[in-house]
Amino acid sequence: MKTMAHASVNIVGAGLAGALLAVLLARRGYAVTLFERRSDPRQSQPERGRSINLALAARGMRALERAAVLEGIRPLLIPMRGRMVHELSGKVSLQAYGQREHEVIYSVGRADLNRVLIEEALRHPGVSVEFNQQCLGADPARNVLRLRDQLAATEREVALSVTIATDGAGSAVRSSLADRGLVTVREEWLDHDYKEFTIPAAAGRHALQREALHIWPRGGFMLIALPNTDGSFTATLFLARSGGTASFAALTSPELAAQFFAREFPDAVPLMPEVRAEFARNPQGQLGSVHAAPWQLGGQLLLLGDAAHAIVPFHGQGMNAAFEDCLALDALLDTHGSWETAFGEFEALRRPNAAAISQMAVENYTEMRDTLLDPHYLRRKSIAMGLERRFPERFIPRYSMVMFHPEIPYAEALRRGGVQAQILAELDGGDRGADSPLAAKLVGERLTPITSAR
Repeated sequence: MKTMAHASVNIVGAGLAGALLAVLLARRGYAVTLFERRSDPRQSQPERGRSINLALAARGMRALERAAVLEGIRPLLIPMRGRMVHELSGKVSLQAYGQREHEVIYSVGRADLNRVLIEEALRHPGVSVEFNQQCLGADPARNVLRLRDQLAATEREVALSVTIATDGAGSAVRSSLADRGLVTVREEWLDHDYKEFTIPAAAGRHALQREALHIWPRGGFMLIALPNTDGSFTATLFLARSGGTASFAALTSPELAAQFFAREFPDAVPLMPEVRAEFARNPQGQLGSVHAAPWQLGGQLLLLGDAAHAIVPFHGQGMNAAFEDCLALDALLDTHGSWETAFGEFEALRRPNAAAISQMAVENYTEMRDTLLDPHYLRRKSIAMGLERRFPERFIPRYSMVMFHPEIPYAEALRRGGVQAQILAELDGGDRGADSPLAAKLVGERLTPITSAR
């Protein structure tokens, strides 16, 4: 593996992307120092109510394989084969994510995954992690990174050297660059927030079907639940911040929240004995997308993952996109002789894909909360599945391209998805289904083969 002359790298943020990137760089022989605001996750409890369980899919798994850490993470994973849709009437049905045995996504707890990745990074002698180090910003003109030791309440500066910021959606590095006019930042906040709840294990077992993402779509809002390895589920309510009775603003007390749950999610309430207490205790989180430009300053500094392009969680791709960033940068280090050229090419390569998954993540929220029970949606989904069976080398549903086909860039999935949506619209009605001559004509004319489709 190739190592550039400047063999020392700072990483700001020892979360998921930072820890994985440290592993990849250490395997190349770099000395890596991670600076992390939080305390050591191996010795402390995770923040309550802010996990939003993660969905690991093919893109993230490919990056973990590259870093040779996937096998150590497998015990944390629970396969989810589809969306288990809970109707208000109590009826439950499974909508499979894909049609092949391997087309599953995996529920994984953020805290456990982060702990394992940090442990894997520290197996490399060239990696060190400094916890309780709050980044106060970067000053490229002076070539320094400013840090505050939260235990000693002291501040210091370290050489900026080559620094990669993986400090998340609220990146202190990005903010400091924006304050200096070096980066422009646009934040798009949804008018919906979230709050987490727990569905505890029932006699040591999962109270709902284990291998599914459970969803209660209610048109305009929804509840979801993802399985944990201890038998519990982490449930998340996504709801408008204000406006009308179906909003957080209207739920002015735990009692009103309990009444709302009883009315909208009656089959979930018996499984959530702490709903009142958790509503009062757990924070109400915001949801939004971050758009920054540029992501890099010569060979000096790079924004990566959420620090560069945070997205909303509704396609389960925030972590996967960040891991794919790590993989892309790692691959570029094989072919570029300087950090400056590698960082520049990284931004050129990843920017259109980041924009594409940001758009698709927002669109997926509408699908999840509003359309999963719509006969129109279900009819077209059935046609799409039929087209994939008939033309597997040409027609792959957009969701499957994103989740199961890392060889298809996000931007290409968005483009092809638009073409396919038009085909589905033209086939929806009469005798024009997936098996019709018209289907063969439209697919053959409008969709080129994907030679690496599985």
